[in-house]
Amino acid sequence: MVKKILRNRSAFLGIIIIGTLILSAVFAPHITPQDPYRQNLFARYQLPAGLGADHIMGTDDLGRDVFSRIIMGTRLSLMVGLIATGLSLLIGVILGSAAGYAGGAVDNIIMRLMDLILAFPGVLLAIAIVATLGPGIVNTMIAIAIVRIPAMARVTRSQVLALKEEEFVEAAQAIGCGHMRILFRHILINGFAPIVVLATLGMGTAIVTEASLSFLGLGAQPPAISWGRMLSVGRQAIRSAPHVTLYPGLAIVATVLGFNLLGDGLRDILDPRLKNR
Repeated sequence: MVKKILRNRSAFLGIIIIGTLILSAVFAPHITPQDPYRQNLFARYQLPAGLGADHIMGTDDLGRDVFSRIIMGTRLSLMVGLIATGLSLLIGVILGSAAGYAGGAVDNIIMRLMDLILAFPGVLLAIAIVATLGPGIVNTMIAIAIVRIPAMARVTRSQVLALKEEEFVEAAQAIGCGHMRILFRHILINGFAPIVVLATLGMGTAIVTEASLSFLGLGAQPPAISWGRMLSVGRQAIRSAPHVTLYPGLAIVATVLGFNLLGDGLRDILDPRLKNR
């Protein structure tokens, strides 16, 4: 698997980008050149000064170092993407497996519930959930997870429906394997590839959604550092100090690009229909 990833340009580039972001998040307190929370009203909206300067990417409305805040904001973005995607993956796989394997009334009830969630635009549904639960990073992760559950459930259901009619499943039933063993040890383990790809791509979607909610003031609350919140603050001076919005925006683009490249690469690697192309 490692050799296949290294040979796949999309997956390899995605891993480099994501690996850089993970290292930045882990060692953020040690690599930030300035204190990301320190304010200096005498240094408000300083323009980027380049490498070697005190403020490589300039300062924001309170004189805080933009570069240091972007590095520290990596922690929150990756945490939201990981937890929200993991939660949606767990619940989606459980619901999709139950719907596809049980069929009948169970399938109808679960899928109609998923259709009901899908009837609402994702961002608007997330806004409604956070507005109901209250602003905050925990409620933001819950909202993002709920929005992503239907996609996970539908993909899992399709895999279960396709695989439960295969001969190896009939063989497992013939030797007396229980339903749970058949589902988890024979069906899901052979249908994990599309689910993993969707989860990888969902990381980027979760990060964008978190940034959108934080931009509207519903996500991370001060003093937590969020790229979306930085965009919201910077828009007030977008003409005179465009760097305050430019660099957080580029950070979001780079992060989503990394996960999308990795997802595309994993799809090419794990899909047997694409191996000979």
